[in-house]
Amino acid sequence: MHVIGICRFSYPGFGGFQVEHDSIEERIAFLYDPARLEERFRYFEAFALPCLRAQTDPDFTFLVVIGDQMPPEWRARLESLVADLPQAVIQAHPPGPHRDVMKTAINAVKRPGKAPNIQFRLDDDDAVAVSFVARLRRAAEQAAGLLADHRHIAIDFHGGHIARPGPGGLDTMAIRKPFWTAGLGVLFRPQVGATVMNFAHQSIGRKMPTLGFADPDMMLRGHSDRNDSRQAEGVKTFALKPQDKEGEALFRAAYNIDADAVRQVFRTPPAPVRGRR
Repeated sequence: MHVIGICRFSYPGFGGFQVEHDSIEERIAFLYDPARLEERFRYFEAFALPCLRAQTDPDFTFLVVIGDQMPPEWRARLESLVADLPQAVIQAHPPGPHRDVMKTAINAVKRPGKAPNIQFRLDDDDAVAVSFVARLRRAAEQAAGLLADHRHIAIDFHGGHIARPGPGGLDTMAIRKPFWTAGLGVLFRPQVGATVMNFAHQSIGRKMPTLGFADPDMMLRGHSDRNDSRQAEGVKTFALKPQDKEGEALFRAAYNIDADAVRQVFRTPPAPVRGRR
């Protein structure tokens, strides 16, 4: 089975964001604001990339979708960061309908043949366990018989953490959250053109059969007051606590996230981002 992960890295599509803008030009200006991009790159470097580099099953594709108007210096930085990740594929697309563009991007990297494929999405500020691809593949192999009656099947690992990085390290808390994006995969019949991005993660359990796994330490949600998902009214707050040495060791083992590396990457506070709504 082909395992495909997708990351939208500041792609300026129509739809797909909590933060709204009056025009695509305004959205592009917001997404490519240097202070905002600096923060996104810090999370990507400290959270997403370390866990992908350490996957116990290296047989996967990691698709990074960017806008074709991303400034050259930032694209070069992105290419440099993923240069040591052979599974990474960067695709640049012009602005378009979010789900349509993601569907085109994912289907372009699917391997030909009659085998099912498994897809997951990973935001630039999230992480998964170093065993995630292996566990996802094993679960998909066990569930494959259900594809005789269903076009797609959700596989959900709902145990993990929320983590906020800073110059002092990580503030964290353990969670169990069904259908959060970082722990969620979808198994597809071979010829189905729909993708993991065609489904809102909160409602995926109403769209298809789901298999839920209670393994701890499988997914990590990066926390920042500037997360796109935290811009709605009445968003929930979390009581995060500084990690102790035991917690730092757990993160190294589970996610390949090193607290000292986090301190270095986030040693200076982020600059204010322009254009928030």
